Amino acid sequence: MRRIELSHGAGGKDMASLIKNFILKHFGNGESEVPLHALDDSAVIDGIVFTTDSHTVQPVFFPGGDIGKLAVAGTVNDIAALGAMPIAMASAMVIEEGFPAEKFEEIIKSMASVAREAGVEIVTGDTKVVERGGIKDIVVTTSALGKESKWLRRNFEIAERNGKWLLDSMLKPGDKIIINGSIADHGIAIISKREGYGFEGSVVSDVAPLNGLMEEALKEGGIVAAKDATRGGIANALNEMAEKSGVGIIIYEERIPINEATLAACEMLGLDPLTIGNEGKMLLGVVREKADDVLKAIRRHKYGRKAEIIGEVIEGKNVIMETNVGGKRIIDVPIGDPIPRIC
Repeated sequence: MRRIELSHGAGGKDMASLIKNFILKHFGNGESEVPLHALDDSAVIDGIVFTTDSHTVQPVFFPGGDIGKLAVAGTVNDIAALGAMPIAMASAMVIEEGFPAEKFEEIIKSMASVAREAGVEIVTGDTKVVERGGIKDIVVTTSALGKESKWLRRNFEIAERNGKWLLDSMLKPGDKIIINGSIADHGIAIISKREGYGFEGSVVSDVAPLNGLMEEALKEGGIVAAKDATRGGIANALNEMAEKSGVGIIIYEERIPINEATLAACEMLGLDPLTIGNEGKMLLGVVREKADDVLKAIRRHKYGRKAEIIGEVIEGKNVIMETNVGGKRIIDVPIGDPIPRIC
């Protein structure tokens, strides 16, 4: 690797290579409860859940949200994916000289609104302004601390699998895979706005804080794993979970929720919706006996009304999809997200 390319920051194989060959080579050798080298959505140090994200989405305003809403929701979701609740956030911003002040305030208002919805306070941060052309518009970095959800221990199967948190590596054959709603909306909303394709009237981003939905799911018990399906879409997320758990996963195309307009856009652009990033979708691994109860609980939440059981964990390896026509195909790890700069 002679130069860093866009694909190295887009999820998938290239990003995994960058992290393994450069970042983990020098970082992540500590003894944290959930360490960096586990590559879960958050780390855990002395019982405190911690995560951080930088957001470079273009355009910064898009159908369904903006970079501020995305920043807070995305970081909250990484905390929630471990079975934790966010307790405080920090935000650092780098702003391009000349960026309109009214747009900056709109971003700040979005951040405040999502933080209130998630029940978390933004308590510290930093602000820098760089010369025109130094960046494009604005970059927002958010970090969060979280603590264990009061409902997490109700999911006693985690302890039975020698764990304490919801980790990618906790799946076992027989577990069901649940997603809380339609896929690929965020990526299609971004590319439509950016390139002027005209889908933005019918496709809006799914960006949303999911900690409240996760609380409702955890109350039912039976959850052993969760993953925020962002860059690389559900194809990347499912492959990560399967590889770390040493299992296979089979999913059923007919059960995967996708909006008609989003599917039409994917077909027109030649994109696989399984590989397109989401910003309000959580994949859950749930023991078979509790899957229907968890599904019902999620569907009662406003961000889970289209939730479905889309597959199950099997012996072996690979993620396999049973297609609508009865065939099967391997869902490989994407090289990167086919739509860059979506988060």
